[in-house]
Amino acid sequence: MTDSLPLAGQKFLLFVGADYEDLELWYPKLRLEEAGAETIMAGLEANQTYLGKHGYPAVSEATIDSIQSSDYQGVICAGGWMPDKLRRYDKVLSLLQEFHASEKLIAAICHGGWMPISAGIYQGVKVTGSPGIKDDLVNAGAIWEDAPVVVDRHFVCSRRPGDLPDFCRGILEVLL
Repeated sequence: MTDSLPLAGQKFLLFVGADYEDLELWYPKLRLEEAGAETIMAGLEANQTYLGKHGYPAVSEATIDSIQSSDYQGVICAGGWMPDKLRRYDKVLSLLQEFHASEKLIAAICHGGWMPISAGIYQGVKVTGSPGIKDDLVNAGAIWEDAPVVVDRHFVCSRRPGDLPDFCRGILEVLL
């Protein structure tokens, strides 16, 4: 590990699927890679091109079913409409539960919080997210704050694409 690549040797999972929020997937992916980390985008199918809400393509490198949480130091849950679809899959929920049990990074932005909600891991956690899912977060037992970023132990949350600089600083705060 070097000062210029503080995350060298670490690996992070990013969920990907149709209608992901373009910036919320790509900005953290590139920021982690800039810090030396390896990132893997996993979707329901491998080698599938998924289009973001604004049309930017992302190719899944693995299937979600093939992922082992023990191979990763954390997970990024981007927003868009994708989280509402992916939270219906048991493997997504079990992966998030495993990351939580191991106290590994779980970072969710905007509607990405829907996945940890469905995994049942936000009880008593300070969070933020899209105002559109505030009620869902509160009903899941989370402690809502309206802030650009909220860091609570290994959880990092933000509200929207405009919060991405704070979101990525929060991620690095947890990891370094």
